[in-house]
Amino acid sequence: MEQNIAILIADLSGYTALTETHGATIAADLIDKYLEIVQESLVGESELHQRVGDEVMIVSTSPDHLISTVIMLIQNCSKETYFLQVHGGLNYGKILKRNDHYFGSPLNLTSRIAAKATKGTFWCSAEFVNALSDRSSFNFCSKGKHSFKNVSEENEVFELVIDHNNFFHIDPVCRMLIHKTETAIPHPHEENIFFCSENCFDIYMRNKVTVDN
Repeated sequence: MEQNIAILIADLSGYTALTETHGATIAADLIDKYLEIVQESLVGESELHQRVGDEVMIVSTSPDHLISTVIMLIQNCSKETYFLQVHGGLNYGKILKRNDHYFGSPLNLTSRIAAKATKGTFWCSAEFVNALSDRSSFNFCSKGKHSFKNVSEENEVFELVIDHNNFFHIDPVCRMLIHKTETAIPHPHEENIFFCSENCFDIYMRNKVTVDN
């Protein structure tokens, strides 16, 4: 039997760049840490359904619990040193669960919305926003109507706007978050550019020389 389920699909911004820069071992360690953070961020009836690569799918019978999970996930990821930003999409609709697998068009739309969300942001369908018991408790910014592949009608989507006090720089090569600039490698000439390692600094400078030439 189909039932209304709140769905979150989220992945790490810059995971491919990190893997190419630092290798498989560091990438695998980061995924292990990511799964720890996800588990620590689950609120109420929210549960991790599956993980593929750096993408996780979290479901809940309660949209309120799922949006609280998102807020926890953003906060927990953004305070982690030498980690990555997270982004994703949220939706709500009738889906079928069979043999521990979910089926239904709301899953497709969730995936499409997640793919549109820019780094560090979470975008929500109108169905998800309207399913919240008190949408006024959260700050949403309309991103307009979007066309999605294999979805017949345009859908309005909203960005969940979250204020948090974590300030960080982002390594321009591997995309890691840098909270403590005193332990990072600064660019010798450009302000507010920091690197997590000599390797990233060398890659950046080599690429810059290539572009300039």
